[in-house]
Amino acid sequence: MAKDPWTKSDPQPGDFDAEFDQARPDQIEIREGNPDAKLSILVSVEGDDAKRLEQIANKRGQQPGEVVSELLRSAS
Repeated sequence: MAKDPWTKSDPQPGDFDAEFDQARPDQIEIREGNPDAKLSILVSVEGDDAKRLEQIANKRGQQPGEVVSELLRSAS
């Protein structure tokens, strides 16, 4: 059975291309982005990765969330 990109937990690039290909120009609305907008990202770390993250944070004298925050900032 094919997975539905509207309901599966991990949509992939291209999953919604068919929707855009079938859309009429009057169904598409393009808007300028808001430079003052904020984005929240939820990061879930489990198992051995969580233990390693905790060890790194302890060695740095930080909380695990601070380490993840630094990683996200350095990735941009």
